[in-house]
Amino acid sequence: MSMPNFVAQTLQQRILSGVYAPGEVLPGQRELAGQLGVSRGALREAVSVLMTLGFLRSIPGKGTFVAHRGQHDTGLVTRSAEQTMQLRYIIEPSAAALAARTSGPGAARQLQDMQARFEDTLLRNDLIDAASCDLTFHQAIAAYSGNDILAEISHSFEDRIGKSQCFPLANTPRLIEAFEEHELIVAAIIGGNASAAMTAMQRHLRNAAERAGIAFTIP
Repeated sequence: MSMPNFVAQTLQQRILSGVYAPGEVLPGQRELAGQLGVSRGALREAVSVLMTLGFLRSIPGKGTFVAHRGQHDTGLVTRSAEQTMQLRYIIEPSAAALAARTSGPGAARQLQDMQARFEDTLLRNDLIDAASCDLTFHQAIAAYSGNDILAEISHSFEDRIGKSQCFPLANTPRLIEAFEEHELIVAAIIGGNASAAMTAMQRHLRNAAERAGIAFTIP
């Protein structure tokens, strides 16, 4: 786990446990970084993730506050997030189709294990770990495609793709939808149905964008 993710997970647990209550302002960056024993850079990245997930909100001139759940700031969705979703829509359905044609029993077991962990994180409302599981799942499918360049693209844009996966998770009433959509993708890949795998991935990405409030032009 990277240091920013560790910090984000620590802060998330403090928020969920009530150490930091909804509406409360966080300590300043210097003070909070000192309390956690981390760099201010790692703290800033962690805060950015938690803002994307709807745990924190920034008020210019006043500070960073613990958000009331459901208070996700859709203004955080950027042009970069829209372009990232468009890139994913171009690449990932084809990766899923290739995975359905080329992956073997080992891939099936690993995808099912990933799904079990993903479901557990969602049920625990651990959105930091859920975002990590989601990223791992999609990178695994790119790897199972058998195309090294697709896998390389997935890892090269890991930061952007990872952030684009955080936005839908901020829509907490619909968290389980991502798991259910993954299940359809896994079933199609395991069944060797390339067409169904492509369709399931396309539907998943469209739905994820809708949950996140991300609009992008479908090719």
